[in-house]
Amino acid sequence: MTTMQAWMKCALSAVVAVLALLGAAIAAAAELPDTIQKVKASIVGVGTLMPSRSPSFEVRGTGFVIGDGNLVATNAHVVGMTLDAERREVIAIAIPGEGGSATGRAARIIARSNEADVAILRFEGPPLPAMTLGSISTVREGHTLYFTGFPIGAALGMVPATHRSLVAALAPLALPQRNASQLDPKTVRRLASGVVRVIQLDGTAYPGNSGSPLYDGETGVVVGILNAVFVKASRETALTSPSGITYAVPVEFLLDLLK
Repeated sequence: MTTMQAWMKCALSAVVAVLALLGAAIAAAAELPDTIQKVKASIVGVGTLMPSRSPSFEVRGTGFVIGDGNLVATNAHVVGMTLDAERREVIAIAIPGEGGSATGRAARIIARSNEADVAILRFEGPPLPAMTLGSISTVREGHTLYFTGFPIGAALGMVPATHRSLVAALAPLALPQRNASQLDPKTVRRLASGVVRVIQLDGTAYPGNSGSPLYDGETGVVVGILNAVFVKASRETALTSPSGITYAVPVEFLLDLLK
């Protein structure tokens, strides 16, 4: 084989490799709309239902269907409100319909971890499509992930919105504090339990996104749960002006609660 032939063979191999990567990228981009449509069927609003209130359903965050199709995962702080029993206020989910409409269903908390800020609800009636739970072990810095939820509640109707976000870092949940006055019981427990990593994102999430699933755009597999309250309380206690960084807790917190 001459030098020219060897060079042409290498060049051809490089072109084939580039075309293969381009084809994979195009295929992934083509799959994304289908993944989002599939995910949206599992997204619900989480809040309270009160018959005498207008509107009767008040959105407090986002949830996503898991397990047997009658379970919903969300943040514990989303369902940590005090209910008005006299006015028959109950925890409920809102299932999005056409044109921003929604169907409300009463729900009850069957498991909750205030420490991890994760809760699982059960609702009655026909089941909904459930999302598949994965692991943070598949997440790497630089990955592009997606989250779907209700960033501004029901202000524009119950229409789930999807956002793209780059994984900026896999960060330790609780940082050692500079002095003892900055320590609180939760931080001490998290430091004692070893390093737990959370997913730091470069995308912008809003209060209504609390409880949204963070998932892979090709497979729709959930790797985390959007959370601001739980993570910021650990990582930003020393800041006088908290950042606008978005975090997600690993799906492992949810898997532990399911056990």
